[in-house]
Amino acid sequence: MRIGFVTDEISSNVREAIELGASWGIMDYELRVVGDTRVPAITPAAVDELLQLKNKFGIRYTALSPGTCKGTIDDVAKLDQEFNETMPSTFALAKKLGVPLVIVFGFQRLPQQPDSFEPQAVEAFRQIAAAAEKEGLMLAIENEPGFWCDTGRNTARIIAAVNSPFLRANWDPANALGTDETPYPVGYEAIKKWIVNVHVKDTIKSSLLACVPIGEGKVDWKGQIAALVRDCLVEHVTIETHCLPLIENSQKNLQWLRLRLRKLDALDEL
Repeated sequence: MRIGFVTDEISSNVREAIELGASWGIMDYELRVVGDTRVPAITPAAVDELLQLKNKFGIRYTALSPGTCKGTIDDVAKLDQEFNETMPSTFALAKKLGVPLVIVFGFQRLPQQPDSFEPQAVEAFRQIAAAAEKEGLMLAIENEPGFWCDTGRNTARIIAAVNSPFLRANWDPANALGTDETPYPVGYEAIKKWIVNVHVKDTIKSSLLACVPIGEGKVDWKGQIAALVRDCLVEHVTIETHCLPLIENSQKNLQWLRLRLRKLDALDEL
């Protein structure tokens, strides 16, 4: 299994991030924020630099994360803007950079919103997935606390209801911590048939608070990584460090993950 990084979890300077990552042997990079701008609203010069870095280091850009579908499902103006502007621009950037996957979120769920709002989320994802299908791109919903897609169980239910081969899951166990679900094994077992991408970070409380290096938090990463290797769901996982100092903790996370994978390989050889 390969290991990748979200570039701005190493450095907001994408050249520095990729040069450092390449020196660590990393070939897979997810793009979220470049400089101080979130994709796809980056400059033509930044796009050119990304293409130059791709050619220079022979790397892969594995996903774009434009931060869409983070509003509430009843915010019609925001939905229209994202559907008609942000997503088409993201798809165009993905095709230019050779990126196969676009990560979206699962719509913020306000405390007063009843379960009867869920079909609206399903319909919105159905429309976005249809647009992605026309471009030959895959969408993956990233679970996040406080959203309709917060746990493995809830995310799986919504993806199943949309029923599109172009909508899958970006599983983030740390983002499920603090919900009413244990991320691994419970959340993973619920979502695993839909997983196409995995974010690796750790936390002692929830992903929005108190992130720590992998292995120092409450996510059962030993079990989760072993299950991902066993089930052969993804060819790579993506480190999303989320705790300062970024470079130091990114290196620590990489070392921890490489060690776990080596131990699993050694067990397979016995």
